[in-house]
Amino acid sequence: MKELPINPTLKDVNSFKKKLNWGEIPTIYHMAAISIGDLDSILTDGFESGYKTIFNRSNLNLAHLGGHIDIAGDIHITHKPKIALRHIYSEQHYELHCFPVVQGERINRTLVDHEHCAFKQWHPESMRVLFRLSNLVSFIVYAFRNGDEADMALIKYANRRVSELMTTLSESFEIIDVRGFSIAKFCQAINESKSALEINQLLDDPNGLLEN
Repeated sequence: MKELPINPTLKDVNSFKKKLNWGEIPTIYHMAAISIGDLDSILTDGFESGYKTIFNRSNLNLAHLGGHIDIAGDIHITHKPKIALRHIYSEQHYELHCFPVVQGERINRTLVDHEHCAFKQWHPESMRVLFRLSNLVSFIVYAFRNGDEADMALIKYANRRVSELMTTLSESFEIIDVRGFSIAKFCQAINESKSALEINQLLDDPNGLLEN
């Protein structure tokens, strides 16, 4: 493969990387690629994730959403559940976080049988983190300092898959707010940063994720 197609698959990107590196795949690339690859089966594999969990329609508060269960047992709702999203970056990882929106406020605490919450139960410890891309941040920093064309293609692929998963969310949920840098915007900020201190200032404090 001399060059990549316009919208390459992860397999295309990995093959291109091998081509550029004479069959060798650096460990930092390999770790990022594996994590990104997990997104392709996030709704179909046997592993639980926050992303998969929030699509469980049996957990929806039908009274709040104007919903009902028909004679066949299928769930129908009049209003989409309201949620807010936030892109989170640590020193190594990227995560997409989700918060229920209750009476106009995004909530970061456990809610059970709350009349104004779209979900019967909301448990942040298992539902807030929709998914994680392990080692993506460290890979991005590496790629902008020492990377090649395939490294950049992997980052672009990750950005595209996250965007697609957010679009899938928007089909079932009303996304009220999205905070934080998208992967593309984060990369732009990394590219413009000149020092480790500037890069560190782009990262999030996971302990600061309150209702703000």
